[in-house]
Amino acid sequence: MCYCYFGDKMNTQYIEGNLILTDTEHINIPLCLDCGQAFRWKETENGIWQGIACGKSLSLKQEENKITFFKTTEEDFETLWIKYFDLERDYEKILSSYDEENLITACKAYPGIRILKQDEWEAICSFIISANNNIPRIKGIIERLCENFGEKIDGGYTFPSPEKLAILEVEDLSIIRSGFRAKYIIDAARKISSGEVDLEKIKSMDFENAKNELLKIKGVGEKVAQCALLYGFGRMEAFPVDVWVKRIVSELYPNGLPECIKGTEGIAQQYLFHWRRNI
Repeated sequence: MCYCYFGDKMNTQYIEGNLILTDTEHINIPLCLDCGQAFRWKETENGIWQGIACGKSLSLKQEENKITFFKTTEEDFETLWIKYFDLERDYEKILSSYDEENLITACKAYPGIRILKQDEWEAICSFIISANNNIPRIKGIIERLCENFGEKIDGGYTFPSPEKLAILEVEDLSIIRSGFRAKYIIDAARKISSGEVDLEKIKSMDFENAKNELLKIKGVGEKVAQCALLYGFGRMEAFPVDVWVKRIVSELYPNGLPECIKGTEGIAQQYLFHWRRNI
């Protein structure tokens, strides 16, 4: 099989029940899964990344320009993982259009970051949990949430649906040790499961209206709404601002963001965030 992704050709083949991608020079799996946009992935000692997304367990490993999706069917790859890893977007074209010095440096320092297209509800709930929190604790809370209220599948537990959480009381979430965020999780679950906040309608709204719809949820402020729109709804014009990004903007772009990132602000933000956080 041969797919036209990355602006080039990416070939797929099956070897001993595993799906193999080759010619993948424009994606870096460790960077994608460990740059602060998703919280359910772990790297094992042998370099295999394991996680659960889209209700499915996945193990994969990258070796140079080859990525192995272990025990993955062609159907799952085409219906789930192509979308999840944003493989149909031409990142080479996008990044080559960035003509601002700091952006060029950031993209060269960490090539291969892509924006993951996560489940909308999971993204909303995860970034509510992320507020005023650190990544190890975020991961722990989400893991306990899934273990206690998700569905058991091979490899772990699914992310619990809003309907499952909506019938709970705040006290029921004491087991996940999320602190003040518990009441926000329940509020989000109830508003989404009831249709008061309609995720399907948000998909077709213009950006400001979509953001305002998410702001109806307690615990969702500007940053969480922007994160949910970027990582859950695939709105690449979103530009989440945390303490790191605020510092970047004030120091590097006091007169406004570069014109070259218009329409792909979220991609630029991810590169700048990861670069500045690690230098």
